[in-house]
Amino acid sequence: MIFSLVIHGTAPTSYAAHSGLNFARAVIQGGHSIARVFFYHDAVRIADGNVVLPQDEVSIAEQWREFAQAHQVELNLCIAAALRRGVLNEAEQQRYQRPSANSMPAFEVVGLGQLIEASIVADRVITFGAST
Repeated sequence: MIFSLVIHGTAPTSYAAHSGLNFARAVIQGGHSIARVFFYHDAVRIADGNVVLPQDEVSIAEQWREFAQAHQVELNLCIAAALRRGVLNEAEQQRYQRPSANSMPAFEVVGLGQLIEASIVADRVITFGAST
């Protein structure tokens, strides 16, 4: 079975990114695959490379990056949500003439068309909301 995941909330206000990652790991362990993971609304903040965590905290963004690399899974950021929250890749940084890009390289800034395509190719689309 092919899954696509949509993540709406991000740490520290939500466990959505953590729950989504745990689910993604279980999907792979169960012999299934993931077409892509789409980070939407506040979840795009997960890719902000300027965030510095305390030394005793594990980066959920780094965990997602490692998972995506190990299993060839796309990590997509909604472009509108990312721009609205100041998460810019190099192309958007240049386009809007901002001082620097701050999105982590593992995350690709894309349009909503990628979410629609993910919904079409997947057997199931699972959404992880912003609840705390």
